[in-house]
Amino acid sequence: MTYAITQTCCADATCVAVCPVNCIHPTPQERAFGSTEMLHVDPRACIDCGACADACPVDAIIPVDRLTGPQKAYAEINAAYYDGTPAPGPAAGSPNFHAWDRPSFERALPADFRPLRVAVVGTGPAGMYTAQDLLLHTNAQVTLIDRLPVAGGLVRYGVAPDHPATKKIGDTFARFHDHPRVRMLLGLRVGEQVSAEELAAHHDAVVYAVGASADRRLGIPGEDRTGSVSATDFVAWYNGHPDVAPDAIDLSAERVVVVGNGNVALDVARILVGDPGRLAGTDIADHALRALRASAVREVVLLGRRGPEDAACTRPELLALTQLPGVRLVIDDHDPRAGAAIDSAAPGELASLLREVPREKVDWSRTPGEGRRIVLRFHSAPREIVGDGGTAPDGRVSAVRVSGTGGAAGSDGDVLLRASMVLRAIGYRGTPVPGLPFDEATGTVPHERGRVTGLPGTYVVGWIKRGSSGGIGANRTCAAETVGTLIADAIEGTLPRPTTPVKAFARLARRRAPQVVDARGMAAIDRTERALGDSDGRPRTKLTTIGDLVTAARRRTTR
Repeated sequence: MTYAITQTCCADATCVAVCPVNCIHPTPQERAFGSTEMLHVDPRACIDCGACADACPVDAIIPVDRLTGPQKAYAEINAAYYDGTPAPGPAAGSPNFHAWDRPSFERALPADFRPLRVAVVGTGPAGMYTAQDLLLHTNAQVTLIDRLPVAGGLVRYGVAPDHPATKKIGDTFARFHDHPRVRMLLGLRVGEQVSAEELAAHHDAVVYAVGASADRRLGIPGEDRTGSVSATDFVAWYNGHPDVAPDAIDLSAERVVVVGNGNVALDVARILVGDPGRLAGTDIADHALRALRASAVREVVLLGRRGPEDAACTRPELLALTQLPGVRLVIDDHDPRAGAAIDSAAPGELASLLREVPREKVDWSRTPGEGRRIVLRFHSAPREIVGDGGTAPDGRVSAVRVSGTGGAAGSDGDVLLRASMVLRAIGYRGTPVPGLPFDEATGTVPHERGRVTGLPGTYVVGWIKRGSSGGIGANRTCAAETVGTLIADAIEGTLPRPTTPVKAFARLARRRAPQVVDARGMAAIDRTERALGDSDGRPRTKLTTIGDLVTAARRRTTR
C-alpha cells in the first residue's frame, strides 16, 4: 500500500521533511517547487510508514486503499506525476540524500546575540510562517499585530468553508499565539492608530504580512452597476468578515456570470450552486447559509478569456467541480477551439479533466432551465456590463456583453449573456501601506529579498511582497527568505536599535486602541465560537462583527 496526496494539499512541504525515503516531490530544493499546484507521493518509492500523513497539517495525505468516491482519482494523479521518469531522488542514508527539515539560513545569529524585537503585521499564513521561523531559529521577541480583533487572515477569511481540512493549518499557527516570546495586539490598525514610524521606533525590525486585500478591476463600462460584485467581497461575505455586511450580497439572480476561472472563481461557483445542506456542518457565516438556502441562483457561468488549456485553476479544484453532487457541469460549445483543446489534451494535463463533460450550444437569451448547473465558456472576454437602465451608469445588471460566437449576438458581433449578477474573480491586488513605498503597477512593496527599499529594518512577506500568487504553503519559503535577510542584516549591524523599553509599545497600543485583543482574548474568542458551533454540530459559529469579537475576547474564563 502507498499513500496519495489529495485535494487539500497546502504544499508547505512539512511532509517532505519527515519522509525517510525522499518519495515526495517536488521538494523546496527543486525548481518546480513554488509553481506546482500540489505535492505528489511516488508510489514506487513509498514504504507505507505513514510519517507524511502524521505530519500533514491539513490532512491531505491518505492511504490509497482508503480513498473513496472522487478521492480515488488522486491515486492516478500522484502516480502520473512520475510516469516515464526515473525515481526523482536518492533515499535517506545514501551519500547524496539531503533531507529538508525546515528553512535553513545562510547565516545564523550567535547564541549570545542580544534578543531582537520584531513586529509582524498580519496574522495570516505569511505572517505566521515568519513568526514561526523567528521563534524557532532566533531568540527574537515577536509582536503579532492585526487590524482585526481576531487572528487568522486568509485561513479564516479566504479558504472556502467546504474545505475544512485546509483550515486546519490554523491550528498549527495557533500554537504560537501564547508562546512565551510572543505578544499579540489584535485590533490595532497600523497607519491609523499607530504609524509605521512609531512601530519601527519600538522594534529592531518590522515585517509586513498584510496580503493583497483589493480585487483587480475589469476596466470595462458598467463595472460599478448594482449587482456587479468583486469575488473578494463575496468570499469575505460567506466567511463572515466584519468588513462586509450580512446583507451585502443579493442572491435573487437566477443566472450569475463569474469572470475568471481560477481557484477563487471555482470556489464562488461551487458555493453559489452547491447544496446548502452540505455547508450546514461547516464554519460558513450564518447569514450566508440562510441566504444560500433561499437563493434563486440556478446557473453560474464561468468566463475564461483563453481556452481550457490555459485555465487558471488547479487540477484538484477542477476535478472537484466535475464531481459536484446535484450540479450539472457543461461546456458552452460556441467556439471549436475549446473542444479541440480538450480532445487533444494529454493525460495529466488540465484540459483532459474536461473530456467527459458534455458540450452544448447555450441560448443566452433564455432564462436558466430546471436544476442547477455550471457552464464553462472559454474564449470569451467581457466587453461591457449592461444595465436595465440602458446607458445609465447606475442601473442594475441585466446582461454581460462578451466577445465570441454563438448566443444572442449584438450589432458588433459580440454576445449578450442575460444575467442580473456579475462576480469579477480575476485576482487579488495589494494596496498601499502607509509609510512604505508602493509599486502601483504590481500592487506590491518594492523590496530586495524581503528588505523594503530605502527603509532599514523594514521587511515584507507574502502577497504584498510577491503579488497574489501561490497558496498557503508558498508562504513558508517566502517567509524563510525574508527572515534570512533579516538575520543577515542583524549580524551586519544594520538594524536600527529601539530606544524604548520592551513594554512601551504595548502601552502605546492600548492607549490608542483601548479594545485591543491579546492572546488570552484570542483564546476566549476561539472558545466562544467553538461552543456556539457545538450546539449545531459545526466546528465553530463565527462571530462576524467587531463588537461581538471584542465582547467575546473579554470573557476570559478559565478552560
